[in-house]
Amino acid sequence: MSWLVLFVSGVFEAVWATALGKSEGFTRLGPTVVFGVALAVSMAGLAYAMRGLPVGTAYAVWVGIGAVLTVAYSMATGEAAVSAVKLLFLGGIVACVMGLKLIG
Repeated sequence: MSWLVLFVSGVFEAVWATALGKSEGFTRLGPTVVFGVALAVSMAGLAYAMRGLPVGTAYAVWVGIGAVLTVAYSMATGEAAVSAVKLLFLGGIVACVMGLKLIG
C-alpha cells in the first residue's frame, strides 16, 4: 500500500509544481488553490508512505515521479522542447525509480 500511496503522491507533486508555475507568484486564484490542495495531498501521502518505506527511498521515488511527470507535461503542452536527449534522461530517472522499487 505504501508504494501505491507514494506513486499517487508523486503525481500530486507534479500537479502542485505545475500549478505553482501557473499561479504567477500566487497572483492567480485558480492555480494557487490547486497548488495548495495538491501540495497538502502530496505531502500527506509522502508522510504516510514513509511509515512503511525508508525515508531516502521514499523521497527519491517521490521526487523522481514528480520531476518526470512535470517535465513530460511541459513537453506535451509545448512549454518545453522535446529532444531525444531529454527523453533518454527522463527514461533514466524512470529506470532508477523502478530499480529502487525492485531492490526495496
